[in-house]
Amino acid sequence: MIKVGISIGDINGIGLEVVIKALSDSKVYANSIPIIYGSSKAMSFHKKAIDKQDFQYLAVKDAKEAKPKKVNLINCWDEEVKIVLGEKNANGGTYALKSLEKATADLKENKIDVLVTAPINKDCVRDAGFEFPGHTEYLASMSGAEDVLMFMVADTLRVGVVTGHVPLKDVAALITKEAVENKLRLMLKSLRQDFLIQKPKIAVLGLNPHAGDRGTLGDEEIEIINPVIQKLRDEGELVYGSYSSDGFFGSSNLKNFDAILSMYHDQGLTGFKSISFDEGVNFTAGLPIVRTSPDHGTAYDIAGKDKASPRSFRNAYFLACDIHDRRKQYAELHKNPLKKQSTKK
Repeated sequence: MIKVGISIGDINGIGLEVVIKALSDSKVYANSIPIIYGSSKAMSFHKKAIDKQDFQYLAVKDAKEAKPKKVNLINCWDEEVKIVLGEKNANGGTYALKSLEKATADLKENKIDVLVTAPINKDCVRDAGFEFPGHTEYLASMSGAEDVLMFMVADTLRVGVVTGHVPLKDVAALITKEAVENKLRLMLKSLRQDFLIQKPKIAVLGLNPHAGDRGTLGDEEIEIINPVIQKLRDEGELVYGSYSSDGFFGSSNLKNFDAILSMYHDQGLTGFKSISFDEGVNFTAGLPIVRTSPDHGTAYDIAGKDKASPRSFRNAYFLACDIHDRRKQYAELHKNPLKKQSTKK
């Protein structure tokens, strides 16, 4: 059974609420073993806040002791911690890091198979000494990955970004042929390995309004993006574009592709969340490990009010397990070409 590590995120946000709600249905972990990295005291606080006192879990000291058919909890700290629901403060960052560091340490030692991360507040974790823009960059550094792809997934809708958590004013300088090509190759590899799509079809969005309008509104499409698309097309890859992002997400053309590569964070995620809010998953492609997270933040405004939807977290949990299994299947298929041929019939 797949051991799913769960970091709880900001203790003042909705992280533990969506974890509790998602795992309240034992069907979620019928074929996996959830292991929450947090605190029994924090768990009790959140259970009481959302009136889930009947939620049961098993406290274990080590992931090796985790039991199937149970929600397992590893205490990452013993001290009393003041939780102020809806407040952005230092404790939110400090204890989110304690949870994340313990979970990733176990992931590195193969004590857990995949990691699902509840949301953190970037200001709070930075104040607590976190040196990375977000989970994605931290896990890339931890695992030694040279490059990764933020890949938003909701059923067959998959959106990746060339530039992630960077100021908008810095985006244009980061759109280079090398960057676009690297992200496209990561996306192609992930679609084959993590989603078992043998011949993926990708749409690439332009950087400028109307994809530059033939150079009238910017030349990044002509000078950078389109040449990379052509290079991959010459290699036999099904990569198309560049498309104007404002019309693409609202058009029927969306359904013709297995994935979309956008140039910057809000360009891709605005369209993605407009279509799949509360259901999408953030998957970090390109890592040797499997990590997913819900596509929402700490949502301080509704923390402790029993209003947070667990759908995105539940989907993140399922997707992590699915990708773990698909990677094993992909490795097996490529180890045995005859078996691969038989699956095509």
